[in-house]
Amino acid sequence: MTTKILFMGTPIFSATILQGLLNDDKYHVLAVVTQPDRAVGRKKVIKMTPVKELALANHLPVYQPEKLAGSQELEELMTLDADGIVTAAFGQFLPGSLLKAFDFAINVHASLLPKYRGGAPIHHAIINGDKEAGVTIMEMVTKMDAGDMVAKAALPIEEDDNVGTMFEKLAVLGRDLLLKTLPAYLSGQLKPQAQDESQASLSPNISPEEERIDWNQPARALYNHVRGMNPWPVAHTLLGGQRFKLYEVAVVDGQGQPGQILAKTKKSLIVAAGQGALALKVVQPAGKPRMTVTDFLNGFGRNLEVGDYFGK
Repeated sequence: MTTKILFMGTPIFSATILQGLLNDDKYHVLAVVTQPDRAVGRKKVIKMTPVKELALANHLPVYQPEKLAGSQELEELMTLDADGIVTAAFGQFLPGSLLKAFDFAINVHASLLPKYRGGAPIHHAIINGDKEAGVTIMEMVTKMDAGDMVAKAALPIEEDDNVGTMFEKLAVLGRDLLLKTLPAYLSGQLKPQAQDESQASLSPNISPEEERIDWNQPARALYNHVRGMNPWPVAHTLLGGQRFKLYEVAVVDGQGQPGQILAKTKKSLIVAAGQGALALKVVQPAGKPRMTVTDFLNGFGRNLEVGDYFGK
């Protein structure tokens, strides 16, 4: 028997999950709900979400309410002949009325719950220096990421991983875990387990203030900070009073005042942290494209001197 599904998701992580469902003949995706199209980049080009692109390519109906609760789209979704809901990084709370309208509602969440409930679990795992990350399939309730857990799977965070690479790995892990466990869950053979509330922690979306580098922190913490925001929202500091983005750095030996340039060659730029130092690798000066530090030093950074400061 084919299970009829209403899918909700937004980024590439979600699209990977959706593609898995579309490829499995045990499931029939009736419609997709995703976030509205947004203007992105300096030119403010309107861009569809990855889930919308995939849905349209597969001739699926697409709903994009700015806010699902109380919307006309919600009323239409309630009338669909779906058996249940699968969500993955949708980006909105689901109203209780919608959760009650179908036989099941589960979410593929990119953390090992109850750790890192919220919208940025992968960012926080890397920023905090965790050694592993994972996905949890859980039942949806009206409290954020607090439902009973259907299944979990983990994998290591490698030294050179960033948010982008971990999103790709966890999307595949989540897709495979969902397809592996969903039949047993729907048949009642797999019983969900309650979360331990005493172990719960939050991972809210990264605020603009959190993107900024604090050079007083140890170099290792700054390294995690940079890769925990690459490729989005991107860590930044100041140079000459203007925003200067950091995409890739490396921890190196060095001692000096936090933010001070310790060494400069044609191919390297070393900046002091609270403990140790960072070698800048890939950067983006204000109003310029992303570039290697070598290109930066051969162009816009020619006038920098040892003793100059970042963060001011």
